[in-house]
Amino acid sequence: MQNTYQNTSASPPGQLPLKRITICADDFGMENSVDHGIADLARRDRLSAVSCMTQGPSLRANASLLDGLLVDLGLHLNFTEPFGKSEFHLPLSRLIVASYLRLLPKAKLATEINRQLDSFESCFKRPPDYIDGHQHIHQLPVIREILLASIGQRYPQHPLWLRSTLPADDAARPYRLKTDIIARLGARKMAALAAIAGLPMNKHLLGVYDFSASREEYKALLLHWFQAAEEDDVLMCHPAITAEASVAFGQQRVWEHSVLADPDFPNWLVSAGLSITQLSKRSTG
Repeated sequence: MQNTYQNTSASPPGQLPLKRITICADDFGMENSVDHGIADLARRDRLSAVSCMTQGPSLRANASLLDGLLVDLGLHLNFTEPFGKSEFHLPLSRLIVASYLRLLPKAKLATEINRQLDSFESCFKRPPDYIDGHQHIHQLPVIREILLASIGQRYPQHPLWLRSTLPADDAARPYRLKTDIIARLGARKMAALAAIAGLPMNKHLLGVYDFSASREEYKALLLHWFQAAEEDDVLMCHPAITAEASVAFGQQRVWEHSVLADPDFPNWLVSAGLSITQLSKRSTG
């Protein structure tokens, strides 16, 4: 299986084919306002993937909000948010250092990965369509190897996809330093290992910023990402209906939801030559 899917869509004569991208909302299960914001956008056909935190306090109560929606459902692997349900978690900076020094407890990692996969299957009655990581921890050394081993053991016949954090090749992209740092934490090695395992990935990751934008600034960023997007890219987002004190970057999540729910959103897509797709459907064209 190739590492990215190929575009086999046909377009009307004289028109360029639309580039198919995935718009993915992260953090479903973190909190009610997040879950309802994500479900609202999915019902509006503004999303094609939802990343679920199986340890999150609201996941099971709100999982039915996603019933029947045309979105991929993925495991948002978590090792940094405590939630009171994990045998292993660390602040992101400590997790990164420990992973590169290869000091992470492999047995605990394997147990926790399988625990989160078990919880996903229990909640949704099926395996995930894909796996990514909260704060991109799925690509870190040690974690990525154990994750890929778990996937191979559990889902040998299930071609789930993995999130790549490789940035778009756009010299003028906003937050270039942050996107490059995220990618340098493991994107290329993760892609190489996924290719060996026969697991497809998205081409690039869009949607990285510092979570300080106003509504209009986020809209400008979104339009920039649309123009930079290529076939099989993933654009991540973090929407919520209301800003809750218990959730980080609450106001920015509300602005994201507002922009993504904008009535002009379909026109922005068309102007950029894009359509939204589920990556899980692309293996058959």
